[in-house]
Amino acid sequence: MSSLQEAYDNLAQIHNNSYLGRGIVIGMDERGERFVQVYWIMGRSENSRNRQFIKENDFIKTEALDPAKLIDPSLIIYYPLKSVNGNHIVSNGDQTDTVYDIISAGGTLEEALLTREFEPDAPNYTPRITGLVNRNNGSYAYQLSILKRINEDGCGRFYYNYQKATPGIGHCIHTYLGDGTPLPSFIGEPFKVALNGEIDNIADQYWNLLDPDNRISLLVKTIDIATEDVQIVIRNKNTQ
Repeated sequence: MSSLQEAYDNLAQIHNNSYLGRGIVIGMDERGERFVQVYWIMGRSENSRNRQFIKENDFIKTEALDPAKLIDPSLIIYYPLKSVNGNHIVSNGDQTDTVYDIISAGGTLEEALLTREFEPDAPNYTPRITGLVNRNNGSYAYQLSILKRINEDGCGRFYYNYQKATPGIGHCIHTYLGDGTPLPSFIGEPFKVALNGEIDNIADQYWNLLDPDNRISLLVKTIDIATEDVQIVIRNKNTQ
């Protein structure tokens, strides 16, 4: 089976799973001209569903739809998308700010995430997932990471460095294996998925793959390899 066919077949892993939690895809568009970052959030509780993505200059942040219904903002209100000095960061929590600050000071993704661990939301202990496209580092195309609870042994830190991007293919990681009580954490390595069409096509494709009852918001960011021009599109369930 070719890598591209595998990437298309793996889209069923997203479509057939009712609750992936939050997810990241990073890869390259099918023309080999742009890096692509996809990020989505899903929610089961009223607090989790009371959100949308909004633009703040070149950054994206989550915002409460109804501030009066916001119960605990600590794990649901954050910047999932920031960039600095050619580094394009995406994550499922406020570790975006940690990575931004450390990289701004000349550090690395690994150094930043050594200061963080999984989320303190027992009994789920939601993993922190993070991705990075670094236009200034020739040794790899992009990185993904997951920080997750390893039983009573504390935090396991896993990093995946992709030295070469393949046109039309990305790698996907998400927080949960599926629905459950408690929610089971993602296991294994990021898996290949397809990235085809223009930015709106990619946004529509992944939005439509997500469970309609549990999907909340999704964003797609593209970074032009030659010019570094950035495009961002957003899909919000409650403002469609």
